[in-house]
Amino acid sequence: MNARNALAGFAALAHPVRLALFRRLCDQAPDCVSAGELAQGFETPPSTMTGHLQALERAGLVKAERRSRFMLYSVDPSGTRDLVNFLVDECCHNRSDIVGTVSEA
Repeated sequence: MNARNALAGFAALAHPVRLALFRRLCDQAPDCVSAGELAQGFETPPSTMTGHLQALERAGLVKAERRSRFMLYSVDPSGTRDLVNFLVDECCHNRSDIVGTVSEA
């Protein structure tokens, strides 16, 4: 992953609604969730919710799949892993004193 792609991922997660949506999708992984289910609990109009989900998709953190008339969303493990690895490897230089170890997580 290059810095430009990482910035797109960080920017997508920098909005509170998008971060909450991403967390919800991570909780549901590897299952797909409909846009309607994801929207429950948010005071966000459907068109705005669609925009948030599309921003996460463009950043490579979410996958969208059309089934009939429904859009189903799931976390994109590859894109998420790439963003995390960029942060750990490129920014923190994989220093255990900064990022810890997997067992500490």
